[in-house]
Amino acid sequence: MVKPSEPRLLEELQQRLARYRMQPRVQEQGRVLSVGDGIAWIEGLPSAAMDDLLDFEDGSTGVVFALGRRRLGAILLEETERLTAGTVVHRSGRLLSIPVGDALIGRVMDPLGSPLDGLEPPACIQRRPLDTLSPPIVERDFVQQPLYTGCKIVDTMIPIGRGQRQLIIGDEGTGRSSLAVDTVIHQKGQGVLCVYVLIGQKRSAVVSTIETLRRYGAMDYTTVVVGEAFALPGLKYLAPMAGCAIAEYWTRRGRDTLVVYDDLSTHAYTYRELSLLLRRPPGREAYPGDIFYLHSRLLERSTRLSADQGGGSMTALPIVETQQGEIAAYIPTNLISITDGQIYLDTHLFAAGFRPAIDIGRSVSRIGGKAQHPRIKEEAGRMKLDYLQFLELEVFTRFGAKLEETMAKKLRRGRVLREILKQERLHPLPIEFQLAWLIAFNEGWFDDLPPAEVPARLARLEAGVKASGLGLDDRRDVWLQHIKRWLT
Repeated sequence: MVKPSEPRLLEELQQRLARYRMQPRVQEQGRVLSVGDGIAWIEGLPSAAMDDLLDFEDGSTGVVFALGRRRLGAILLEETERLTAGTVVHRSGRLLSIPVGDALIGRVMDPLGSPLDGLEPPACIQRRPLDTLSPPIVERDFVQQPLYTGCKIVDTMIPIGRGQRQLIIGDEGTGRSSLAVDTVIHQKGQGVLCVYVLIGQKRSAVVSTIETLRRYGAMDYTTVVVGEAFALPGLKYLAPMAGCAIAEYWTRRGRDTLVVYDDLSTHAYTYRELSLLLRRPPGREAYPGDIFYLHSRLLERSTRLSADQGGGSMTALPIVETQQGEIAAYIPTNLISITDGQIYLDTHLFAAGFRPAIDIGRSVSRIGGKAQHPRIKEEAGRMKLDYLQFLELEVFTRFGAKLEETMAKKLRRGRVLREILKQERLHPLPIEFQLAWLIAFNEGWFDDLPPAEVPARLARLEAGVKASGLGLDDRRDVWLQHIKRWLT
């Protein structure tokens, strides 16, 4: 019975009934021919297009990935045990998207936006497509602000700017992920929102990464997107696009963001697996011909937006694996050509105890220097020249050549510098400390120090910088007075 207080609702219902007309509704319907390995072959659905989202009658979902004359191939995103040949399929009419917003901060999600941390689904009002076009040139601006990683070598010799794409490359077990995690931890208080994408990693590695971020307070500004090793290949394929879409939402609202893709080698393997299962023509190393486009369209979305577009930035740190140091392999060279520079971690340096094992000779940042603070650039330029000369001299002295005193002094100075550049993981350092040790080294105040005493002196220097409150814009003579007092 309708209450007297609801006449408006009753009137609206009567109007709808009056407008209702009986008429046939036409809807395309497909049927599953076969299913397996995360792939479904479907007949019917003549109007289906690439990347169309499909709903299966059993509750599974998929996305169109291959079009044929009589059938189409779909990669499964959700699969139930009831999905078999003969299952009815319909086009959903929806775009493949993910919820976005501040409610995702501190959460662990899968590439479809479902929570993996045991909490309620995030209350996000907006959604964003996973795969969108990168910003056009007219919407972009120059990279002008630095993004500090807390790593001595990177912040001084291989600087990264906000909006840059910097590749982290090296063999397995050389500390690639550790460098990325340290960078995320160092963004605390820097006004940068982070998205960490884990692709195809074991659950133990996923839990370890999340616990590390939580222990150091990084989850207060970080979202973790996970495509686990045992997940459907379709979810691992979509993971980096999902993380990029989450960061894009904040970037378009004027925020600075950092996205870590850990790692794109596994992503490429997954894409090759899906392509071969869908019988696409294989190319070099059995990868499909569009493997270059796959990663370029992802990484091109990272940029610095112009002021009229909000002025936000998205910095990308893609990680790629090499085999036995082969930097010229197919996927690594593709990514090197796409990104704005690379940080190369060397197995021999790692085995020799030099951590982080960054090879200065093979690492480069093509645009990061434009964003580096002038004081850091000035001091680091002198130091980098000394270090490169030391590396060349060290190779020469392996043959037992006798050196004059000038060369021997450069060798001693270089060995001290190598001790200075060593750094423990999970201990990112502020940029003010980087300036302090650069000035001290360039002034020669470490030259007569035995390498074993370097860590203790650096610890005193770090404590002094932290207590002083000095900034990068303070005069050099002021820094000199304080540094000399801390080291004596």
